[in-house]
Amino acid sequence: GGYLELRPTLFGLDRDAALYKLRFYGQDEGKTTEQITSVAQIDGSLEKGIVRLFARLNLELDHTYEGWSSQGSLFEGYVSLKPDRSWDFRLGKQTMKWGKGYAWNPVAFVDRLKNPDEPDLNLEGFFMASVDFVKSFDGPLKTFSFTPVLLPAYGDMNDDFGETGKLNVAAKLYLLYYDTDIDLMFLSDGSRSARYGFDFSKNLLTNLEVHGEFAWITDSRRNVIDQTGRTSQTESDVASFLIGFRYLSMQDTTYIFEYYHNGTGFRQDEVENFFSFINVGYDTYLAGRSDALLKRAQSLSEGGYGRANVMKDYLYLRISQKEPFDILYFTPAVTWIFNIDDQSFSLAPEIVYTGITNLELRLKAVVLTGENFTEYGEKQNDYRIELRVRYYF
Repeated sequence: GGYLELRPTLFGLDRDAALYKLRFYGQDEGKTTEQITSVAQIDGSLEKGIVRLFARLNLELDHTYEGWSSQGSLFEGYVSLKPDRSWDFRLGKQTMKWGKGYAWNPVAFVDRLKNPDEPDLNLEGFFMASVDFVKSFDGPLKTFSFTPVLLPAYGDMNDDFGETGKLNVAAKLYLLYYDTDIDLMFLSDGSRSARYGFDFSKNLLTNLEVHGEFAWITDSRRNVIDQTGRTSQTESDVASFLIGFRYLSMQDTTYIFEYYHNGTGFRQDEVENFFSFINVGYDTYLAGRSDALLKRAQSLSEGGYGRANVMKDYLYLRISQKEPFDILYFTPAVTWIFNIDDQSFSLAPEIVYTGITNLELRLKAVVLTGENFTEYGEKQNDYRIELRVRYYF
């Protein structure tokens, strides 16, 4: 199974934004730029007795202002041994999918970060060994499961997980207590600092679910820049957490709302200092001098300032309506991500049509709004319009 996807995209560039200057300072791209992305994601499994093999391959071909580029990744590829209903042993590249949040998962200690703009996309996993033990009971505690994980980071194996030369140990304990899902998880000190967390999910009504996550991260490190352009590293224990709900109305309207506190994020003044540093570097470059300051800013961007949701506090709201006015196979939706710290936001309306067997058509626009020196105000784009054509097989 899998899908084939074609996604042409038009970007409306913000030539005054700091991140535009950082990326395009050596060229003139005009007011817009285009990108065409082709994706083939293929997955398959083979089962024989207690043995199961599973693989998911992701191939991508892009055409941008820089020309053609391609990449291929094994998202997942593992062997599973299941001697009975209670035990499942897995070895290979896996995704754990820890956490109950929709847009963010602060307790996903052994997974890659979601893109909150596309939280449903499959993610690339890490090479690891895991065991899943499940037991059911009569009484208040209905289900118990325990999942220990060994994640080695040696040489090229999992070298993007963190510091190499480490064997990382993680585990999750799951309880279904009455009608509440509860998870307790930890990650040992190794490639990343030690972290501990829990999550929960509960249906308050048949059409109303509430969920939350909490993560305590020890010795969290951040490289920050001050007003003079000097960088320093801070280290402290921080907490990240999320609370949200999902509600389905009588009219088939789905509401997903979440509040996310990112304990590892930057303060507003720290982000403003970064944008100011880019502007200083850009002015220096225009004056005919070196681009060294801009290259230094690029290094800081790769080191943390350039990641999604770089600051502390966010709100997420998604509203989707299934088949409004009895228009079959048609679902409009809108997604709003709001940065509480600087009041900038992204707004993304979309329409999806699934009236053709195995074919999904989605037209989506993303508008970024914010003042100078705010997260969304300094993005390189003012807007993005994309058409996604996806064929499932």
